[in-house]
Amino acid sequence: MKFDIYGRFQLDIHREGAAWAAYRTDAGKRVRIAELAIPPALSADELAGYLDDVYHELARAGDRVSRIG
Repeated sequence: MKFDIYGRFQLDIHREGAAWAAYRTDAGKRVRIAELAIPPALSADELAGYLDDVYHELARAGDRVSRIG
């Protein structure tokens, strides 16, 4: 699943075994974001809300985290 984080960057999130793994995609490169710990019990439907909680300090009025793929 891909998420747009307030129009600033994109994250690609996949289930790897029992855990979620997050990758930042920039200019055709994909880099693992090890410092982003996503609780394994979160469902795919809850990811956008969780990412909004984590990155809310980057948001401007009206910005939101959206799933793009």
